[in-house]
Amino acid sequence: MNARDAQAYPVVRQYIAGAWRAGGQGVAGEVRNPATDEVLAEVPRASAQDLDDALAAAAAAFDLWRVKSPQERAAVLMRAAALIRERVEDMARLMTLEQGKTLAESRLEFTLSAETFEWYAQEALRSYGRVIPARVRGTRQLVIPQPLGPVAAFTPWNFPINQVVRKVGAALAAGCSMLVKGPEETPASPAALVQAFADAGLPEGVLGLVYGNPAEISSYLIPHPVIRKITFTGSTPVGKQLAAMAGQHMKRVTMELGGHAPVIVCEDADIEQAVKSAGAAKFRNAGQVCISPTRFLVHEGVYNDFVQAMGQLAGKLKVGDGLAEGTQMGPLANPRRLTAMSDFLEDAVRRGAQVVTGGQRQGDAGNFWMPTVLADVPLDARIFNDEPFGPVAAIRKFSQLDDAIAEANRLSYGLAGYAFTRSLRNADLLTRKVEVGMLWVNMPAMPNAEMPFGGIKDSGYGSEGGPEALDAYLNTRSVAILNS
Repeated sequence: MNARDAQAYPVVRQYIAGAWRAGGQGVAGEVRNPATDEVLAEVPRASAQDLDDALAAAAAAFDLWRVKSPQERAAVLMRAAALIRERVEDMARLMTLEQGKTLAESRLEFTLSAETFEWYAQEALRSYGRVIPARVRGTRQLVIPQPLGPVAAFTPWNFPINQVVRKVGAALAAGCSMLVKGPEETPASPAALVQAFADAGLPEGVLGLVYGNPAEISSYLIPHPVIRKITFTGSTPVGKQLAAMAGQHMKRVTMELGGHAPVIVCEDADIEQAVKSAGAAKFRNAGQVCISPTRFLVHEGVYNDFVQAMGQLAGKLKVGDGLAEGTQMGPLANPRRLTAMSDFLEDAVRRGAQVVTGGQRQGDAGNFWMPTVLADVPLDARIFNDEPFGPVAAIRKFSQLDDAIAEANRLSYGLAGYAFTRSLRNADLLTRKVEVGMLWVNMPAMPNAEMPFGGIKDSGYGSEGGPEALDAYLNTRSVAILNS
């Protein structure tokens, strides 16, 4: 880390009741640059008093924010979006320093976040109720949506803005207050987002930000009577634990959990298009994406061509510091991911997989792993059963489309899937039978604010996109009035 980086990275603080402050329990850990392993900052650790203060502020702010008109809430969201656009270069640099992704990816994440807030600002104006014709004369029947209350949000390190934005945008548009438990590995990015909202005029307490021990914070916030909803993005095992805890206290939840996205490449697919689309999605953010394509199922008739082309694409990617010009893939976020990649590779090769390209760490400094393509991967390899969360494409062939669909559905995951075919019949069949919450056909993943984003089966439930996202933060009340 050079002196400029040291100066650019801020002191990390929590945001509670409209003020930045240190952690009441001291330090939770260090923030490290994954490209250099240099220490950037220390992360505060929230105390019980910190959480109590944040909860009290969220409760008081909810009573004020909920009665704001949709137009007033929309205006704040629009101002925050404008500030993000103004500050995108500085914000993107912070994200790349702490998370590792390329500067272009960081810019895009902030830009798309601004778009998301702008969309939710408009959606806030469309939170309609309805009048239902009554069976009894003189009776008025109403369905009224109302904000459900303060929300606890738990967000991950791989997309430190995008995953916060999906939660904050919908909650604020609906009229809820929110307390965000940010990721300790990437704390500066959500802090910059919160500052934008403070500067946009969001009332004190409507949005809070804390850091610390995840288990301590979740076990304190979820049962707390102030909190009325839990929204979590992260691994399936942790999500199940939090959902179970929330269920004990009858708290509503949205769970965006792990995935293991199948990619079905049919015999009639445009191979060039498939490789370009799936490859771009695979190595984005060094594969540390919940919707990243992971299990490539390729028809035997085009298998060799696909494997060769995918290997060529991966082998040409420029890997390096995300701040360096020309870098196409940055480092993994932490040393744990290097160990995981090594374990996945060793297991796959031992079971008969062939390394087409990559397959090892790059260099001795930083958390760099070569973009990797594995061919002839057996079904019992760990990488075909456990989410790899890294830049490794695992490929095997199939002969019958029904067999590929069965394999796609074999695992308990059901977040995202991809398919490539020129056949309308195949596209229709895949749309109906592949068990995922999101399916992209003949294209890379393009999640946007107006489309639902979420999974099924062990990949979670609820949506963080589209009108459905707003519904998750509203109580639907049924009211009947007799005027006789």
